[in-house]
Amino acid sequence: MRILQILWDRRDFFLTCLLEHVRISLTAVICAGTLGVLTGIIISRHKKAANVVLGIINVVYTIPSISLLGFLIPFTGIGNKTAVIALTVYGLLPIVRNTYTGLVNVDASILEVAEGLGADKWQMLSGIRLPLALPVIISGFRNMVVMIIAMGGIASFIGAGGLGAAIYRGITTYNMTLTAAGSLLIAMFALFSDWLLAKAEKAAGRRYGIE
Repeated sequence: MRILQILWDRRDFFLTCLLEHVRISLTAVICAGTLGVLTGIIISRHKKAANVVLGIINVVYTIPSISLLGFLIPFTGIGNKTAVIALTVYGLLPIVRNTYTGLVNVDASILEVAEGLGADKWQMLSGIRLPLALPVIISGFRNMVVMIIAMGGIASFIGAGGLGAAIYRGITTYNMTLTAAGSLLIAMFALFSDWLLAKAEKAAGRRYGIE
């Protein structure tokens, strides 16, 4: 009840934080999604490079988030820009991995038939490989989105906005109700986004006959 009360009493503050969290997360999702899908497509055609690229991304992924933020501050300063860069870097692994996995596991016989019918590389990618890999790609996209939204909570520690500001303020003022309210909103935002993407994943599976 105390959490609901503070959410209502300070609704303007929480709404501002939520909108800022959405903006930061959405920017990072767009950047990571675009870079991740393009990288996955490229390494799916150059399999020798795939292990190297995935290995590098895996190594970066093991760096603690607060350490990465600290490393970026001398180059990009504090605030939203640094938070977006860090979240984009962390969001790359699931989308690159799933895009690569989805594309390389498309049934080879389907590709042989398309090639026999005269389809060029672009037609095979846009008309066959990507659509068939779409459910796997969306699954990676779901993981990426939830990860970015959840990790966005630490952005306030480097002067960025978002719901992390409520958590940080609650910690520094020993107001555990404020901290819990901020954490609850982040969790609800992440779960709602995952639910929407789960619907999209199922729709893609039905569209292409992949369950």
